[in-house]
Amino acid sequence: MSNLKQRWGIKSNWQMTIIFIVFAITGTTASFLSKPILTWLGITRDNLHPVFYWALYILIILPVYKVLLVLIGTIFGQHTFFKNFVFKMLRGMKLGFIADAFENKKGDQ
Repeated sequence: MSNLKQRWGIKSNWQMTIIFIVFAITGTTASFLSKPILTWLGITRDNLHPVFYWALYILIILPVYKVLLVLIGTIFGQHTFFKNFVFKMLRGMKLGFIADAFENKKGDQ
């Protein structure tokens, strides 16, 4: 646990507990919200091959998860940690241009 605290730059066990709670809430909520989004788009298991349905489901979860991670993290007082975490995740997925666009936009203000 101390390795993870050091890697993430966390000082207290309380902050680590809050971060784990945010991850749990966010994962569950992203999964829960992605199905209605697909339904709203007119995509259901009945009208699409299961392989394509689940591929789209996963593709919908990814951006929903990232947005929710920052929103829920902010509610729990950990905005900076989760913003940096999402930016690092985007860069790891070779989508760093999205993170860069948000960082540059903030610098312009």
